[in-house]
Amino acid sequence: MPGPTVGSDGDQTLPLRPQEVAAETPQPAAPFATATVITLGSLVALGPLTTDLYLPALPDLTADLHSTAPAAQLTLTGSLIGMVIGQLLFGPLSDRLGRRRPMLAGLVAYTVASALCAFAGSMPVLVAGRVLQGVAGSAALVIARAVVRDRLEGTAMIRFMATMGLISGLAPIVAPLAGAQLLRVTDWRGTFVALVVLGAALTAACAFGVRETLPPERRHGGGLGTTVRAIGGLLRDRVFLGYLLTSTFAFGALFAYVGGSSVVLQDVYRISSQTYSLVFAVNSVALLAATQLNGRFLVQRCSERTLLVSGLAVAALAGASVVLCTTVWDTGLAGVWPALTLLMASMGVILPSANGQALTMAPHAAGSASALLGTGTFLCGAVVAPLSSLGGHPSATVLGAVVLGCALLALASFLALCRRG
Repeated sequence: MPGPTVGSDGDQTLPLRPQEVAAETPQPAAPFATATVITLGSLVALGPLTTDLYLPALPDLTADLHSTAPAAQLTLTGSLIGMVIGQLLFGPLSDRLGRRRPMLAGLVAYTVASALCAFAGSMPVLVAGRVLQGVAGSAALVIARAVVRDRLEGTAMIRFMATMGLISGLAPIVAPLAGAQLLRVTDWRGTFVALVVLGAALTAACAFGVRETLPPERRHGGGLGTTVRAIGGLLRDRVFLGYLLTSTFAFGALFAYVGGSSVVLQDVYRISSQTYSLVFAVNSVALLAATQLNGRFLVQRCSERTLLVSGLAVAALAGASVVLCTTVWDTGLAGVWPALTLLMASMGVILPSANGQALTMAPHAAGSASALLGTGTFLCGAVVAPLSSLGGHPSATVLGAVVLGCALLALASFLALCRRG
């Protein structure tokens, strides 16, 4: 059973089961217009689009900027670090000022940062631009989740996140395919020009299509002290911390794949950027299908504990399979690819469930809770993304070991901290 819910001032109330919260709170079947659902899904998709669109171009930009593979992967790490910083900024800020203004400011800054990346003349400048891009783009991710939390609770929220996931889940499918096709007509800089256009389009869509969901009476008027107390109250709650760590380490497993798959599959298994985009797309379809299965079917028939334990066990199995396929059986890509597909499918169960349960516990501090979830996940992702190239050489075995380690840490966190009673 979840622990106490945490208010905007860090105080805790008596614990409620998600089913009890859902029963006590009116939950309209269609709380948002269709256009708003599409916009919110696109905002959540901005994160994977930012990380995935340019992945097929990593080898090309490395050569063009006269750099190395580990240095090129720092462009991904830099973006993730920026998202960590930005979510800690925009999440609590949206609890104070409302959702619209911080969201629009972040999207404008994201568009400018994307232009800086497109015209970067050296790897350090590109990394700096990616950090700024991550800081600004995080506003879309953290505030979109908070907007949903403003309107829904419990199981209804998880189901709506699955609906948003249907849209945002297209991002990791479309992004590498689009990036590979862009490379046919332009160079790596063109992928960042595409992000400039996307940022401008989302800014316009939010300006005209997303209404304020946090009325003034529900905002907290305190300064830094109130924000710190709210975050501290969340972190002191054992069960919230358990879901936070579960989501964090699971996301680490995901980003071990996202950060390492490009160099591992292209450099180790010698596949082309177009073939890599196909592999990435197939794996992303598995993620999308599992997310929809979870939101529309599994959450109605299985307990949250069963779903999370099963998903985490499958993720660990996927990591172990990659290690075995590269050290014991030597199956090549034929063994590694299905294991990575299995990993992506498990994330469609783990991440919506863990994030939804955590947000359910913070009805009056949704921005801060969303910021902590995003901070933990992207910080872990920033650490693990370059690990597959330790020693200067990409390794599928190391990639599998990192996935396995992160999955086991997530499972241990859930079992130890999210126990009933």
